[in-house]
Amino acid sequence: MRRAFRTVRGIAAPLPLANVDTDAILPARFMKTLHRTGLGAKLFYDLRYDDDGNECAGFVLNRAPYRAAQLLVALENFGCGSSREHAAWALLDFGIRCVIAPSFGDIFSTNCLKNGVLPVALPRAACTRLMADATAGSPIAVDLARGLVTSSEGQTIAFAIDPFRRDLLLHGKDDIDVTLEHHAEIAAYESRHSA
Repeated sequence: MRRAFRTVRGIAAPLPLANVDTDAILPARFMKTLHRTGLGAKLFYDLRYDDDGNECAGFVLNRAPYRAAQLLVALENFGCGSSREHAAWALLDFGIRCVIAPSFGDIFSTNCLKNGVLPVALPRAACTRLMADATAGSPIAVDLARGLVTSSEGQTIAFAIDPFRRDLLLHGKDDIDVTLEHHAEIAAYESRHSA
């Protein structure tokens, strides 16, 4: 079981870029592991570090208070490109629990949901307002149970999510956890099948 997602409130990192592909989120050269840990240090590597491996001071995740951001606000088509699940792992390992953008790459969005990262699709105007909050260092909140994002000024914006995926996130479960809930039935079937 993973950590349940209920409400995340805090400073969001502003990333005012569209079409951020999965290779920008986690470059392919770091995908040599089957472990979900350690990838946070490689998140947005080519944007966060120079050729000598030194932090680029201008990149948002290299500055306080965004180094500890659990929320990320971006623009259209976030997570487009290849289907690497490692991109979602890197976000989560860094500490990002939720990405807010007008749209997401389909496979990336599914990978996020299956790995405990909530992708919230909101209209461009709402993302622009939240980007301003993020840039100002003003906190925002994402309440999964209520399906609401709350701006720093208290404005609420509703978002939709597949009810099954919502339930899994709220309870900190994944597809394997759901399968194991039927362990007795599976064991009975295997016993009958073996006979």
